[in-house]
Amino acid sequence: MIHMRIGLAGVGRIGVFHARTLVGLDFVDELVVTDSNVEAARALAEELGVEVVADSEALLASGVDGFVIATATPGHAPLLWQGIAAGVPTFCEKPVAATLDETIALTDLVAASGVPVHIGFQRRFDVGYQRARRAVESGELGFIHTIRANTHDQSPPHPSYIPTSGGIFRDCNVHDFDILRFVTGQEVASVYATGANKGADFFSEAGDVDTGAALLTLDDGTIVLVSATRYNGGGHDVRMEVFGEKGTLAVGLDHSLAMGSAEEGVDFPRGPRKWSFMERFLPAYQAELTAFADVARGERPSPCTVRDALEAFRVAEACELSRAERRPVALSEIKGNLRP
Repeated sequence: MIHMRIGLAGVGRIGVFHARTLVGLDFVDELVVTDSNVEAARALAEELGVEVVADSEALLASGVDGFVIATATPGHAPLLWQGIAAGVPTFCEKPVAATLDETIALTDLVAASGVPVHIGFQRRFDVGYQRARRAVESGELGFIHTIRANTHDQSPPHPSYIPTSGGIFRDCNVHDFDILRFVTGQEVASVYATGANKGADFFSEAGDVDTGAALLTLDDGTIVLVSATRYNGGGHDVRMEVFGEKGTLAVGLDHSLAMGSAEEGVDFPRGPRKWSFMERFLPAYQAELTAFADVARGERPSPCTVRDALEAFRVAEACELSRAERRPVALSEIKGNLRP
């Protein structure tokens, strides 16, 4: 078995989760971690029995076979530049960067460098979404006419997160926009989006909304209804419903569903419910890091490229513009179109 030395930058919530996942994978022989919070990095290294270094420069110079970026969003772009410059295969949590311009620049850089980069849209590794993709590709559902997709968080993040999140469409629904492309094989042609606040003041103070919705039209005319909220007290709810000429298929429709039925005599769902995205997508997170190891070893191309991240970001950008200007927005209005 080929053993690997993996470097990880960032030991916050998702970084700790990724570190614990990596040390449990058979092919990871060594893990080295770093974080600007030196004490946190040392504590994690001691807990897991792994190496800790002072900074990302030392990490990349230490002979790693792969680089995992799991810092807060502002660190993603600078670290991705470093990983590419070092020629190290890199996994980066979304978003690639905080702005569209930076994302376009990184897309161009990766294309010119030839360095493999895998972006962390974990839903691509969820068995339900993969099953939906096969159903669409095979024609099992006939032609697809409508899709519903939602990302409903059980409770809001810390107030300090919102001003740097990029807004609800870039932060929450960007996952829906990516997986929509993955399942259908289509691009988004136009969007019409709106949003509202009924919760904490810190959303409106940051120019954001706590609940959003968008009507998307795909290149082939399929209509997509997308929603997001920070207040779904019944539990974490991420689903996709694909409606076709010959049948309908739902992802995320199981006994953990975060809602009840108003009909008498119905005992669905029976629970238990899920309360966070990490709980909802635990197997998918594990599968995506296993896939990244294959990418780093040169055994497969990146299953989610920076170009994919750019396309999802462009849809989110169009939604924010639509919400702000209260009008439909064509994707052709958003720069960075890389379609052939």
